[in-house]
Amino acid sequence: MVAERYCADSENGDHVDDPSARVLTRLIASLDLAGNTFVVIQPDTDDPAWFTSAVLLDSVTYEVERHDHRTGEQAKTTMTNPAAIAHDLTAWMTSR
Repeated sequence: MVAERYCADSENGDHVDDPSARVLTRLIASLDLAGNTFVVIQPDTDDPAWFTSAVLLDSVTYEVERHDHRTGEQAKTTMTNPAAIAHDLTAWMTSR
């Protein structure tokens, strides 16, 4: 089942419906260590089949996670470029 809509939620309460890669880049780049350390992107449903997240580990390093409950796929990596993260996550979500 392909998600027709998805949303991004960050720790500080930002919520964006169907964010573009550009908006995801902005959300990821605006993460900080003072109380806005993560953003989660998932289908906008009560029981999402997959999720992705980016967590700020230090001032330049992000842990990027992709998890698909249907297939059991789960991957974590670290990255440093918010635009590359947004592009990577957008491509992964499109394949869902």
